[in-house]
Amino acid sequence: MANKLISRLTNGTKPAAMTRRGFLVSMTATGVAFGFPRAGMAAMDPAAPDGTPVEAAGSPFEPTMWYWIDRDGIVNVNIIRAEMGQHVGTAIARILADELEVAWENVRITHVDTAEKWGLMVTGGSWSVWQSWPVYRQAGAAGRTALIAAAAQKWGVDAGICQARDGSVTDGTNTISYADLVAEGINTTFTEEELNALPLKPHAELRLVGKDVTALDIDNKTSGKTIYGLDAKVDGMVYGVPMLPPTRLGSSVTSVDDSGAVDVKGYLQTITLDDPSGTVPGWVVVLGESLMAAKWASEAIKVEWSAGETASVSEEDINARSVELIADGVTGSILPTQTPDTTAAFDGAADVLEADYTTQTVLHFQLEPLNATVFQNEDGIWEIHTGNQWQSLILPTLAAALEAPADKIVMRTYMLGGGFGRRLNGDYAVPAALASKAIGGKPVKLVFFREDDVQFDSVRSPSVQKLRMAFDADNAVVGMEHHAAAGWPTQVMVPSFMPKGVNDEPYDPFAIDGADHWYSVGAHKVRAISNDLANKTFRPGWLRSVGPGWTNFAVESFMDEAAHKLGVDPLAFRLDHLKAEGYNAGSAPNATGGASRQATVLKRVVEMSGYGSADLPADTAIGIATTFGQSRSMPTWTAGAVQVHVDRATGEIDVQRIWLAFDCGTVVDPDGALAQCEGAALWGLSMALFEGTKIENGNVVDLNLGSYTPLRMIDTPEMEIAFVESTEVPVGLGEPGTTVIAPAIANAIFNAVGVRMRHLPIRPEDVAAALKA
Repeated sequence: MANKLISRLTNGTKPAAMTRRGFLVSMTATGVAFGFPRAGMAAMDPAAPDGTPVEAAGSPFEPTMWYWIDRDGIVNVNIIRAEMGQHVGTAIARILADELEVAWENVRITHVDTAEKWGLMVTGGSWSVWQSWPVYRQAGAAGRTALIAAAAQKWGVDAGICQARDGSVTDGTNTISYADLVAEGINTTFTEEELNALPLKPHAELRLVGKDVTALDIDNKTSGKTIYGLDAKVDGMVYGVPMLPPTRLGSSVTSVDDSGAVDVKGYLQTITLDDPSGTVPGWVVVLGESLMAAKWASEAIKVEWSAGETASVSEEDINARSVELIADGVTGSILPTQTPDTTAAFDGAADVLEADYTTQTVLHFQLEPLNATVFQNEDGIWEIHTGNQWQSLILPTLAAALEAPADKIVMRTYMLGGGFGRRLNGDYAVPAALASKAIGGKPVKLVFFREDDVQFDSVRSPSVQKLRMAFDADNAVVGMEHHAAAGWPTQVMVPSFMPKGVNDEPYDPFAIDGADHWYSVGAHKVRAISNDLANKTFRPGWLRSVGPGWTNFAVESFMDEAAHKLGVDPLAFRLDHLKAEGYNAGSAPNATGGASRQATVLKRVVEMSGYGSADLPADTAIGIATTFGQSRSMPTWTAGAVQVHVDRATGEIDVQRIWLAFDCGTVVDPDGALAQCEGAALWGLSMALFEGTKIENGNVVDLNLGSYTPLRMIDTPEMEIAFVESTEVPVGLGEPGTTVIAPAIANAIFNAVGVRMRHLPIRPEDVAAALKA
């Protein structure tokens, strides 16, 4: 380890000559450091005091690429998901350890680098546990099977009479530890077909899944030793800060005058980036010996730009374009619902209900500002050190920007000081890489101050939605339409992820999921529309709960409106249409039970909250909503109830209590599941009442927390959360809790004071105006 340590820069001194020797992280004020001098070692164990991945004792047994076991009985699990506070490594490792039958205290985790063998590396969409469940169970079963076979062969007995438990194998007479079996040597490997055929433990025999265990990374998180991208340091490194052009796309630099910065102590140079990938056109990066030297210098540098075509675009312009696209009746993709042709239903309708819903631009505002440290090591490998949620997405862009082969780039993903979807788009690593390339591959640490971070945000696009429902002469629902227009993040960043609708037009599922609901409404048309003006003005992004965070606001508000139009109870109306039949019957393995499971969580939350039966003060009421989380392919059955009090004079909304019920299949990590759902609900509350900026002159108007005001701790209500016991496949929990909060609040406001709010965020002045009207 000694040869890996490299000298620590002293603040206030001139940087040493820039070399590419290695990489270090300062851990504490005393300067404890560790090094990763080669790309192949670009990995992290968040439980280790210095983050260095655990090394195997002796020759380890590696039945699959997902883990190894060494002669000390230590099991090291390889994690391809990013850690941003959700303890994803703990959840995934316990899946494997349970099937492998090892003691939890012997389990370690390594967040791996971006080697091609790991396949698709993405942490988003609430996919991590859902996608990992079959893979890591099979991997654990492979190790257990091989170890039992080795013990049986050693004893000359039938493997069928042997049993594995807590890292040992026994036949009832003899017992041997995994450690000893590994020390004696095991060479068993499995083909993919053999892995798929391995028997898994019955659900009743799972001993770690669903039980409380200590998170593997909790100590460092609570002691402040967790390593984030902002902690990265490289020997000889210089710091960079960006100077952003007036438009996200289409800008170019016409002149740079750095004469005002030459006397700034520590100022080095200003670089106009040349970006073959087109990610950061018109960017300037200022370099300094320290971060503040670069920042102070940037304030003295004058840059003139030629702005792109969206320099005068406003939020109103974007919404007007959405209204225009919806009204043309043709543009967009028609989703493959069971009966997408609604013509006959509406032509023959006895009555029709229509309503429009809108949402404002929303920012991510993750706690840790964007940053990346980049250099080219002595082997010619470009090393990208940063926190990132979708390594597989940005690596090809980095290859294009650096004009380097993909196998000459490696990313080491740190712990993320907040992601929420912002770090799915790793665009912030591109200017750091280009700045490093401009100075010969020497190390550059680019840090975004908050205002630059926000201006460069991949925002949640503003949206416009029109919903329609057709009724026959008996007030039965015979048809429903949902038309939604917004900027499409997937279209802009990874169009290959877009399926095609029934009209052969592709659509962004992350900008329409939720509209294809599980209610039986007769003919059902869902039309997803890409707002081209939004896509040109900013880089639309994935933000926690993505499309379902706003599509469900419309769906569940509209279901309430339909019930009130008919004069029936909103709960009864929903339950009458949550029928597990036809398109909504569900299918194995992910959606077994279909709409009936959604009805179950709705009933559960009604029981928890007392909706419809609670005796509440004047201007106080409970609203309900139910969704299926993220997508029909991975439904997390979710229901929420929110109790609010509305001040009729000011329009102020006091959210007093929140109740949530989830059916997420098997709960893998109980404590993590609860934390995820609490956080998701509070995120939903924040977006419902507090968060929303606007586009003016092609950029967002709110650049810091002085004017952009998310939920504060003082506004956090009481919460009660319940999980339906289940042995079904585990699905996502990071985002579904977000999706029910806004519509439940809107429905509660209507129940309390009789006004219908159809825009997010719901501001007090808008409630007051509605009450006066």
